[in-house]
Amino acid sequence: MIYDPERHHRRSTRLREYDYSQPGAYFVTLCSNERKCLFGRIVSTTVELSMAGKIGEEFWLGISGHFPNLELDASVVMPNHVHGIIVITDQGAETARLREPTLGQIIAYYKYQTTKLINLALSTPGRTVWQRNYYDRVIRNQRELQTAREYVTNNPAQWELDEENPDKAEARDRHSRS
Repeated sequence: MIYDPERHHRRSTRLREYDYSQPGAYFVTLCSNERKCLFGRIVSTTVELSMAGKIGEEFWLGISGHFPNLELDASVVMPNHVHGIIVITDQGAETARLREPTLGQIIAYYKYQTTKLINLALSTPGRTVWQRNYYDRVIRNQRELQTAREYVTNNPAQWELDEENPDKAEARDRHSRS
């Protein structure tokens, strides 16, 4: 097959010319490698986290301690992905602008650290934990923020119909028969 740059390149989901270090709210989704259900399972409408899921959740909840201009909003660790709302504030704006992390740097730090911790805990050195890249949405107003919060909160209850659920086809069939 001949390389065609129009067809064979990774398209970024990031907004062109947007400064992802500027203050604002961002809805992010990070998926496990090959969308394997590494982080736990759904029991009824509740997430039951595995050891890897507990590590991911604990590190997510503590990440704002590493980035002083970061606040966390709603989040959930699902069996094969993590949803979270990250708010980059202007706290510390008096410091050099070059030191303010971008959303990508925050996500890269989270993925790197959790990969190390998960592989150490599971004795799986070198194992790939995360899918490359991540999905994000810039939250532009209060209504979008509320919608994202509701989505995150309701995500475990919607697992049977979730696009990330590897058993979705079977679940969809059960749902349509009931």
